[in-house]
Amino acid sequence: MAIRCYAAATVVICSRPDLSSNLPALPSARPRRSSYRRAAVRAMGATPSSPLPSGQAPAKADKASMSDEDLKERLTKEQYYVTRQKGTERAFTGEYWNTKTPGIYHCICCDTPLFESSTKFDSGTGWPSYYRPVGDNVKNKLDMSIIFMPRTEALCAVCDAHLGHVFDDGPPPTGKRYCINSASLKLKPQ
Repeated sequence: MAIRCYAAATVVICSRPDLSSNLPALPSARPRRSSYRRAAVRAMGATPSSPLPSGQAPAKADKASMSDEDLKERLTKEQYYVTRQKGTERAFTGEYWNTKTPGIYHCICCDTPLFESSTKFDSGTGWPSYYRPVGDNVKNKLDMSIIFMPRTEALCAVCDAHLGHVFDDGPPPTGKRYCINSASLKLKPQ
């Protein structure tokens, strides 16, 4: 008989009653695996709507002022899929993956400045990569969407638009690689 145990912070859920007699009572129906991931993420301190960082520059819009219907009308299907449904565009297909134009990259949803072109570098991944965001305009959150492969999600700090992911294999001075979907950005040339 296989024993299945799932852990989320200090809560452990086991499929064998004799092994879980000292654990708190749980509903009889076993939740789907995705609910374990959500519980684990919440237990680790990540919330769907974290407060804005202190020192945040005044925003032009916030998540509450943008309705889903407005965004569906204003954004392309791919932009909506990436920013609101946490999708990913295919590598080497985005508008900005190979762009060298100087300027500032803004959030496609709320127009918040996110990255300066001076921090852009060629990571060879097929997505635009930056080593530093503008101020506190990009926030990070634990992403457990792929089980056993936790990643750090990059979000717009103002409207929570999904931008991409952050990795620790970037160049100096930060050592970070913000791997960002072109569909979440709008370049304003200088």
